[in-house]
Amino acid sequence: MRISRNKPARFDDEDDFDLDYKEKSKRRPRHARQEVFKCRHCRQFIGPLPSGGSQRNHCPYCLYSRHVDDSTTGDRMSTCGASMQPVGSFQRAKGEFVLVHRCLGCGFERFNRIAADDDFELVLSLPALPPRTSREVKAQRIQDEIGEEPDMNWIA
Repeated sequence: MRISRNKPARFDDEDDFDLDYKEKSKRRPRHARQEVFKCRHCRQFIGPLPSGGSQRNHCPYCLYSRHVDDSTTGDRMSTCGASMQPVGSFQRAKGEFVLVHRCLGCGFERFNRIAADDDFELVLSLPALPPRTSREVKAQRIQDEIGEEPDMNWIA
């Protein structure tokens, strides 16, 4: 329901307004932003981000991640939970470096911006990949599954 500044919000009996929406939601709560955890790969304790960004999505020492997000970054809805290996990196047009992680459990691929405290020498030692978007990765996945060229207009 859209609420306008000029008109007060109106909730009629026939509206689908439900005060118990949180109880019915399938979404798990987000993890605390100041969470400290132990990396599954290198076993280092990892603290909160020093600056820039709201979620830590990989270890700054070994660059490994964990498959916890499903369709949206930060949703913590993935049922896989396997480790995600850094398989390469690329640089966006504005100079930002991006890590490419591939899940060791299901093969899912995700792009993650580097953090301020990442081991930059390790980032540069990863294979350089051509810059790409998640849309291009989806198109490639569809092409691999069905064996024909996908229509890019259908991919969101």
